[in-house]
Amino acid sequence: MAKKKTEVTETESAISNDRLSVLKTYKIYIGGKFPRTESGRYYTITDKSGKNMGNMCLCSRKDVRDAVVAARSALGGWASASAFNRSQVIYRIAEMLEGRRAQFLSEMQLQGLSEKEAVLEINASIDRIIYYAGWADKFQQVFSAVNPVASSHFNFSVQEPMGVIGALAPQNSALLGLVTAIMPIITGGNTCVVLASEKMPLCAVTFAEVLNSSDVPGGIVNILTGSLAELHKHFASHMDVNAVSYYGDDLSVIKTIQETAAINVKRALIYKGLDLQTEKAQNPYLILDTQETKTTWHPIENISGASGGY
Repeated sequence: MAKKKTEVTETESAISNDRLSVLKTYKIYIGGKFPRTESGRYYTITDKSGKNMGNMCLCSRKDVRDAVVAARSALGGWASASAFNRSQVIYRIAEMLEGRRAQFLSEMQLQGLSEKEAVLEINASIDRIIYYAGWADKFQQVFSAVNPVASSHFNFSVQEPMGVIGALAPQNSALLGLVTAIMPIITGGNTCVVLASEKMPLCAVTFAEVLNSSDVPGGIVNILTGSLAELHKHFASHMDVNAVSYYGDDLSVIKTIQETAAINVKRALIYKGLDLQTEKAQNPYLILDTQETKTTWHPIENISGASGGY
């Protein structure tokens, strides 16, 4: 029986060597769906041995616009959801990622990571999602305040989501960088459009499948693939994007983002030289970066019902 199995394997190998393999064209993720890029362009990704693995969408400015529309449409429901509900949804992402860890480990190694590096990255990615799930219903208590004022009023400051955030994920990470870019944004009730690593985009597409099969509503996270050099200026110039986060050290990219973001006074969040494996890459202040502080004044009423001091 073992001999027969070997013969079949050798036959299959010989037949495979005589044909051209059909490369998969991976799609992007917009509004909870998997469309092809509007541009019709793609680029080929290779494994660590140089063998072609598949075709990846080379997104255009129109894809960015479509993703922003989807993110804006989903913002109201996500921002108004209870913090506890957002926490549950984010935790569910970690559960789904844990269930598909073998696939992610395989894809990371195909893209050049060693087995040890891949295990560290998938573990850190799952742990980081759980970390932010825990903060979803707690950061308000940390960053909100009752402010002392000299008049007969209560003065409250609370954090509110900024809106649609464009995120340029780290180029040197297959999964952890993507998770690091996304999680603080959605934990605070924002929606996002994310450009995955151009060099290692395979895990980003698989992560989109994880999001799609979890409890995350469509449009909360939108994942694009393509050229950072081409698309970063479109993220920064889009008038309906409220902030742009960039995880990288390219000074020309940083300069373009900072100058272009000033057109509609969007916030430019530059995380330069960030080590993704350290505590600096996960903290509640990253949530605060995508929040706006809303201050409310409320008159103090005395016992008789009239406004005034005690």
